[in-house]
Amino acid sequence: MTDHTLTLLKPWLKGAGVAIGLCLLFQLVITAGQLLAYQFTYHQARDHVERRVSLDCAYLDIGNQTLNTPVNHSAVARYIDKLNQQLQTMGYPIRLAALQNVGGSLALPETLTARTTVKMQSAEQVLEVSLAIAPWWQVAKFSFASILGALIIAPMLVRLRQTQKARHQLISGADEAEPQPRLVIDLHNKTIGNGVDDTHPLVQNKPFCFYVALVRYCIDHPDSQLLHHKDVPPELINAANSVFSRLIELGHSKRKRPDFNANLDKTLSEIRSVLEEVFSQYSEAKEKYYPPRAQGEGSRSKQHSFALTNLTEQDVEIIGN
Repeated sequence: MTDHTLTLLKPWLKGAGVAIGLCLLFQLVITAGQLLAYQFTYHQARDHVERRVSLDCAYLDIGNQTLNTPVNHSAVARYIDKLNQQLQTMGYPIRLAALQNVGGSLALPETLTARTTVKMQSAEQVLEVSLAIAPWWQVAKFSFASILGALIIAPMLVRLRQTQKARHQLISGADEAEPQPRLVIDLHNKTIGNGVDDTHPLVQNKPFCFYVALVRYCIDHPDSQLLHHKDVPPELINAANSVFSRLIELGHSKRKRPDFNANLDKTLSEIRSVLEEVFSQYSEAKEKYYPPRAQGEGSRSKQHSFALTNLTEQDVEIIGN
């Protein structure tokens, strides 16, 4: 048998195993119920026979040991047959086999193979009552309801188990997956982090404000070109000023607002230095957040854009807006 065949048969084998287990469990419960019902019915039937014989013995010609009178066998046999017919009509698993060693004329059911003797004290003598009963193992019968119940519930349990297993694997896989670094900007602490480890250096006011504004601007203007030889767009400058005002509100600065148009190369260099530290262990992830360096020399390098062209809102978390 090939591995592929075993793979296909495995769910069916599991289902069959569950069905068999449920069938045995249900049958065990049903058998226990049958035995309890048997015990209840047996004691009820025995009490009925003993009470009936106790009440009727005064009118029966069962002899008297004290007076040394004989038993009327035919009368006692007729009484036994009549009482057994009543017990049969009532559905009791018990019959009166003999009274004072006198049996009835009618044959007893073959299923009533067990015998028990009860001695009863009447007003004048001890009565010996022999009872025929059905043994408990004859009462315990196989029920097709256990098969039906197993066939109905087994597929439900197997499907539920598979769903729970798939959910557990999904949760475990999510827990075991390595966290992906992303840009985390914290205005409260004026830090930049990667969201994975504890690397979140403190950044100076000007590069921090300019970088936060740059991130926001590039998300809102993904196709924008930010060239070194041109002035920074007014929207970007305004955004940087807004971040600086927010830092003042948070108590990080009381200095004069910096000129974000001045010394752009130095500002970008400081930003890159911080990002090198933050994403030192995640070089591939860093490229998305790293303002590109100018390539070449002279006037050609001034044509190079430092815009962050691949950023989306899902790549950045800004705390303290």
